[in-house]
Amino acid sequence: MGELIDALAVALKAGLGFQAVFLALLAIGINVQFGYTGLLNFGQIAFAMLGGYGIAISVSQWGLPFWVGVVVGLLAAVVLALLLGLPTLRLRADYLAIATIAAAEGLRLLFRSVSATPVTAGTRGLSGFNADFVALAPWDTSRQYPILGTRWSGAELWVTTVGWVLVALSCLLIWLLVRSPWGRVVKSIREDEDAVRSLGKNVYVYKMQALVLGGVLGALGGMIYALGTASANPDQYQNANTFLAYAALILGGAARVLGPVVGAMLMFFIIQFADTGLRTLIGNGVIPEDLLSATDVAQIRFVLIGLGLMLLLVFRPQGIFGDRREVMLDAR
Repeated sequence: MGELIDALAVALKAGLGFQAVFLALLAIGINVQFGYTGLLNFGQIAFAMLGGYGIAISVSQWGLPFWVGVVVGLLAAVVLALLLGLPTLRLRADYLAIATIAAAEGLRLLFRSVSATPVTAGTRGLSGFNADFVALAPWDTSRQYPILGTRWSGAELWVTTVGWVLVALSCLLIWLLVRSPWGRVVKSIREDEDAVRSLGKNVYVYKMQALVLGGVLGALGGMIYALGTASANPDQYQNANTFLAYAALILGGAARVLGPVVGAMLMFFIIQFADTGLRTLIGNGVIPEDLLSATDVAQIRFVLIGLGLMLLLVFRPQGIFGDRREVMLDAR
């Protein structure tokens, strides 16, 4: 029993840690693009990679201040959104989906290539660039702090605190935008862009704004992840993270301000609890080794999550906070 309580504490830490912040910011950005505007962006991780590498390259390779690296990462995300949106947003939705997923994988391969090694350090990645950020912490970052039955390092706690502040500010921004005329226009575009165009609205510009805004939020998530791990490696930014963000959005509920945040927290809680819980049950002999070994847990936990998402889509397709009427409209 005590071991399961420890597993629960570890899962709570995962659900509140900087990795959950990373996934939440990615999902919030996708919520702007897909949930409210109806844009299929399958390359959100590319924006996160540019955000993380914007800081890493600026600080460790060019010797620039930390805040300059933040600006570089955000500008790179804006440029990528423009490059992807300019040729595709006037076409059908699937062209944007193809372009974004190809761009994400192409950027990852470019950053790990031999030709890019002088700048990105290739497959070795960059590290040790978060010292200036950690120095801003108002507490002792060399200490360990007991929270919720687990121990947090001072640096980890600082990154997580800043990350959740960014999540709160992002949610506030989205809430204000959705209640504004801009929000009403993008939701109308999601339902019937031809009708919006007939009313004199420039659908292309609104789509571009949503793509840029979602990309910037994804870049912020990549920055938090890079600062939390104190490293930037191309293989950290694989397309699977984009689909995890979509899963978090579906779990929490699309077109809802808090949907992606709650979904991201639950996603990491479930992943970690399934991992530690199954390993504990196997170690105690509750689950026979012949039925499930400890080495198989890493794969089985995602199978369980997939089954849970399938059941969610069957019995509650709108997610935890979603509105079934909006899901029905989106399916037309």
